[in-house]
Amino acid sequence: MRHSLTLPQILAVLDEPQSVTDLQRYFGVAGGSAFTGGQFERLGGGGDRLETCNIITAEDLIAVELLSVRVPPRTALNLLQGPLGKAVTAELREIPTDVPLGHPTATPFIDRGGRADLAWRLLRNADGIGWVVAGKLLARKRPQLVPVYDEVVACAFRTGKRFWCWLNGRLHDQDGLLAQRLADLRSQASLPSTISIIRVLDVVMWMRHRDEHTGYRCRGIRLPGSDR
Repeated sequence: MRHSLTLPQILAVLDEPQSVTDLQRYFGVAGGSAFTGGQFERLGGGGDRLETCNIITAEDLIAVELLSVRVPPRTALNLLQGPLGKAVTAELREIPTDVPLGHPTATPFIDRGGRADLAWRLLRNADGIGWVVAGKLLARKRPQLVPVYDEVVACAFRTGKRFWCWLNGRLHDQDGLLAQRLADLRSQASLPSTISIIRVLDVVMWMRHRDEHTGYRCRGIRLPGSDR
């Protein structure tokens, strides 16, 4: 059984010079062609902007496509103008846009039965969405609270279910050391504060592991100073 990465192991990955380089490549800071995902949270002014923070919009659906996933057409229409969209809106209205993961007030929203968890379950159970797309849609609407999470990132962290709660705990550890390190890394890469620290973490881990990820039997991210 694989164990999830420890805080020192995560910090060791972040501290490698490649982390700054990868962030700059992904978001196009250093010139050249940025990854399309670099516009995920910024497209159209962001999914959490005041006028649309509680509704799923066409821009949100395009934004998740920038992360190489898509919502099927019938489900997209249901989100834009059907009962599914209304149900998700009812949950989003109860989730502030300014509560970050790692803050004590975040826990009630991400715990089982919390509003973010309920919104995720509504989306996950919709036709053609599933857990990855559901998480990415919510990350677009609440980028401070909900991390982008897919198979590659899950493998890199060696985590499974309830990732939000696991990461919330790591952000609490040692008086918020991980949060501070991520904020410093964001500054070193010359990224704007509109890029959340949990998005910084996601991009670093995804960029580091995407090429070596081998699927279901993958051994996880290669850690600094070790064979794996």
